[in-house]
Amino acid sequence: MYVYVNGAIVPEHEAKISIFDHGFMYGLGVFETFRLYEGHPFLLDDHLYRLQKGLKALNIRLDLTKEKVISILTKLGQANGVENAYIRFNVSAGSAPLGLSVAPFTEPNVIVYMKPIDAPFARAKRGEILNVRRNTPEGAERLKSHHFLNNVIGRREIGDRLDVEGIFLTEAGHVAEGVVSNIFWVKDDQVFTPAVGTGILNGVTRQFILTLLEKLDIPFEEGYYHREELVRSDYAFMTNSIQEIVTLTDVDGQSFTSETPIIHQLRLHYEQYKKSLWSRFNIKMNERGLNEK
Repeated sequence: MYVYVNGAIVPEHEAKISIFDHGFMYGLGVFETFRLYEGHPFLLDDHLYRLQKGLKALNIRLDLTKEKVISILTKLGQANGVENAYIRFNVSAGSAPLGLSVAPFTEPNVIVYMKPIDAPFARAKRGEILNVRRNTPEGAERLKSHHFLNNVIGRREIGDRLDVEGIFLTEAGHVAEGVVSNIFWVKDDQVFTPAVGTGILNGVTRQFILTLLEKLDIPFEEGYYHREELVRSDYAFMTNSIQEIVTLTDVDGQSFTSETPIIHQLRLHYEQYKKSLWSRFNIKMNERGLNEK
């Protein structure tokens, strides 16, 4: 496969950056993962907005326009012969002397990875509460940054069971998020999801789902919930930008009902938008037409 590195598209084995990159040395870097559907980068505007917020928080200066990103993705897709793909858009601080720097980073490294997606992901997984707790964000809010050790430890706890998503609790015992997902559940036709204040990553797909719920007049609540409230729900699901919407068949052995009308409705709208939508703010729903589907 080919990758994009600082203006060049090169074979992945030829990609190089400096050993003094502070993204490598101190974790100063952020990234976005999203999908191409027949060449369309789903929710690209929302991903770029979050990326720019992260760069600002890390004092990394980068002039990155939507048009430039689309050009990169188009050329990389052509080089790899791929239209349906997993994208990781990575920006690290760039080279600087040894030691912690307070100066702005003005020459960051931009690397774009692409992996073909040839088949749909699993539509259902089992949930398992992890023993390791979710760490607190490094700053005011959690960034999608190079600081991924907590996630790695959580994944190791699950091991090679690809049909299981590990679910973090906070130190206070509140449901937080999955190792690579945001968590939702339904009780009495109302949707619940942990608040951003629990320290979770505010996923782009999470925000898209909340927008859909609002447009569809499906009641939802963000808050602080204990494990028992998740386990005693009617059904649950997880979301991320690569796997989309995945039903949780059970959590810690507590099975959920197989009737999931809200999940079904959300999936219908996901399918409708994924090949054309740039931002959740662009959703213009014909309420009658969509609700009758």
